[in-house]
Parts: sequence; structure tokens; C-alpha cells
Amino acid sequence: MTTQSQTGARPHLARQLGLFDATMIVMGGIIGAGIFVNSYDVAQQVHTPVLILGAWLAGGMIALAGAFIYAELAARLPGTGGQYVYLREAFHPSVAFIYGWALLLVTQTGGMAAVAIIFARHFRELTHVPLSDSVVAGLALALLTIINCFGVRAGSNVQSGLMVIKILTIVLLIICGLLFVRQSAPLLQPALDRPPSLSLLTAMGAALTPVMFAYGGWQTASFVAGEMRNPRRDLARGLLIGVCGVIALYVGVSFVCVRALSANGLAQTPTPASAVMRLAWGERGAAIIACGIAISTLGFLSQGMLTAPRVYFAMAADKLFFKSVARLSRSTHVPFVAIALQGACAIIIAFSGRYDQILHYVVSVDFIWFGLTGVALFVFRRRASASASSASSEAGFEFAGPNDGRGAAQITQSAAPEFRVPGHPFTTLCFVAACWLIVISTINKYPRNSMIGLLIMLAGLPVYYFWRWWRRA
Repeated sequence: MTTQSQTGARPHLARQLGLFDATMIVMGGIIGAGIFVNSYDVAQQVHTPVLILGAWLAGGMIALAGAFIYAELAARLPGTGGQYVYLREAFHPSVAFIYGWALLLVTQTGGMAAVAIIFARHFRELTHVPLSDSVVAGLALALLTIINCFGVRAGSNVQSGLMVIKILTIVLLIICGLLFVRQSAPLLQPALDRPPSLSLLTAMGAALTPVMFAYGGWQTASFVAGEMRNPRRDLARGLLIGVCGVIALYVGVSFVCVRALSANGLAQTPTPASAVMRLAWGERGAAIIACGIAISTLGFLSQGMLTAPRVYFAMAADKLFFKSVARLSRSTHVPFVAIALQGACAIIIAFSGRYDQILHYVVSVDFIWFGLTGVALFVFRRRASASASSASSEAGFEFAGPNDGRGAAQITQSAAPEFRVPGHPFTTLCFVAACWLIVISTINKYPRNSMIGLLIMLAGLPVYYFWRWWRRA
């Protein structure tokens, strides 16, 4: 195995991914178990077809606004670590460290653990294996950890194959819901279930919590920018194509669930996708969708195992984490220690909580960082405007990340990115405001679970300063 200390150079990742890989990683990072089960949670908060579909459309628009922001940031700073790099360069290494700390202990591993539990439930339903949900979830996470240690191409191929099957499963659900299930109630009902008020706004915010959990994940594609052949072009395009495709699929699923079950029926059905397929094709249909959901969740887990360890790798390359986490395999050029660390943490969380508990504690933290990353774009735009008038900026700037051998002090943004956010600053401000509204609504609705995530995140600050002191000592 090769390490930075052994070679005398910063770790180097192999660039093997293109536009198709980027698009599949974006869609794979978003589509997991949420779309198959979270419509039930949405219908419990808002009670009319218009509000239910509106929540999924609003979530899609927030995700698209986020994809625009991350596409420009990827064009400006196309290096390994993605969101970690944006926060480090916009604010301070301490902010980036706390983000990576929260990613490892709360958001990424928590999201993977929650989805692994859903996979285990459907896998046990199909196979009737005499194992608990936690054991099945742990075994699935361990298997994907091993696969991704064989190389980025192996991990990407598994991820892309599972992603194609996921898309076909969702398309099948939409077609069956439209063609083989009779409409249970008229969709043209009063738009609001209560007069316009703060209560309605709070309910919509609470409805957006499961929606945004289902939409979350577009940002993880930025983690592997250092392994893309042309990250400035392919990552930006992959983000936009992938998010637009997911919006179409999610709104289609939400529509057929409301059409087949009615708004009231959806609020009483914890497994709406299975209920729709059961109405269409009986128990055979329910078995087919259970198999599809299991594959979908496995694809999400594969994507998370492929992307997130690159953040811990970047932290270690910046000397903000254990040096061994930056260790690469000599044969596959992947950060196998970081991948193993990600897998181990996800397995521990899968054994310690339920899906709903993990969901609330993930969302309350995740969207703090989404909003802060939106603010980072304002910082980079302002710096670019200021540097445009100086002679040193006329030749442009080039990103030098952990993978190209130059020091972190030379990292700076591209003065003329290939993609710019349309409608900035209005669209960016709307994205930031929406993210923090979701955080406030989630904390207000689920204070106990949310506080667990927030306390773990804040614990990263003293850890950062201890780490810096320890390194100097």
C-alpha cells in the first residue's frame, strides 16, 4: 500500500469517470428508499393532493437550485472532496473539518444506515432469512465496502448497474399505477386543508423533511471530482441531468400514489409503493416492488460507499485527520482505509437506531451544510469580482487539490467557470433560505432526535482544535 509519507508526494487518485458515471452517481446518490416510503410521511403532515404533490415539486425545485450551485462550485474547484473543499476555501479549515466530522458521524453514515435498514426489511420479506434487520443491514454494508476497495471503476460499475435497475423499477411503478389501478378519489379537491396560517407553513416545512431526505444526495457526486476525466464539464452536466431526471421520477411516483390511494389513504399506508403494486398485480406486484426497493436501496448504499470516503481522504491529505486515512491502494488507487472507516461507522449506526429516528437526526444537520455551501458561492463570486481588476487574475486560476501534488496554499478558484448559476443571487438566496427553513421545521417538530445530531456536529469544534494542538505538539 502507498502512503504520502512513503512516496514523498501527496496521494494521487486515478481519473477514470466520465459524464455517464457522473449522472449515475448523482441519481444514485438521490434515489434510495425515500421515494418508496416517504410519501406516507408527507401525507401525514399535509392532507390534500395539491399540497402533497406541491411538497414533492417544491423539494425538486430546491434540489435543482442546489444542483445549480454545486455545478458552479464544481466548475470553480474541481478537486477531490467536493463540498469539503468548497467550505474550506470559502471560510476556514475548521468549518470544513466540522463538516467532514458531521458527514462521518451524522449525515452520510446516518443516511446510509437508515437506508440499509429499509433494504434489510425488504430483503427479509423476500427471502425469509432467519436474521435480524440490523444483521442484514450490516452484512450489506460490509459487502459494498469490500467491492469499493477493489477500485473506483469497480464501485462505479456496480453503482451504474444498480442505478439502471432502480430507474426501471420506478418507471414500472408509475406505469402500473396509471394503467392498472383505478383512481380511488378525485384529485380535484380543495387545495388547502386549513386556512393560510403559520400552522400551514409549519406543516409544509415538516412535510419537506421526508421530501428533502428523499431528494438529498446530489452533492455527493462532487466528492469524486478528483477521479473524473473532465470534472469542470462532466460534473456540472451530470448534476443537472441527474437532478432533473429524479424530479420527473419522484413527482410521477407521488402522483400515482395519491391517485391510487387518495390523500387520506396514503396517510394510513406506511408502504405506499407496495400498496399500489398490490392493487395493480396482487401479491406478485408487491413482491416485484419489494425486490425493486431492495435493489434501489442497495444502489444508494453503493453510491455512498463510493463517494463519501473521498472527503475523509481529502481531510487526511490536509493533515486534519489520521494520516492512515489518506493511504491508497497501490493497485487500485482508492482510499481503502477511508472506505473501511465509512463502512464501519455506518454499520455501528445501523445497529443503534430506527429509520425514522435516523432520518430526523440526519436532515437537521445535513441542510445546515447545504445552506452554508450556498453562502460559499457568494464568497467565491465576490472574490472573483475583486480579483478581476488585478493583474494577477488576468491569467486565471487553477485548482490544485490533494491529487495533483501542489500545496493547499496554492488552491484558488477558476476566474471563469464553465457554468454559472442562472438567476443568481435570487435563486441562491432562495435555496439558502429553504434549507434553513427545513432545519428549523425539523428541529421544531422532532427536537430530541434533531438535538442528537446537532450535538454530535458541534462536538467537532473542540476536536478540531485538539487535533491542531496535538499535531503541533
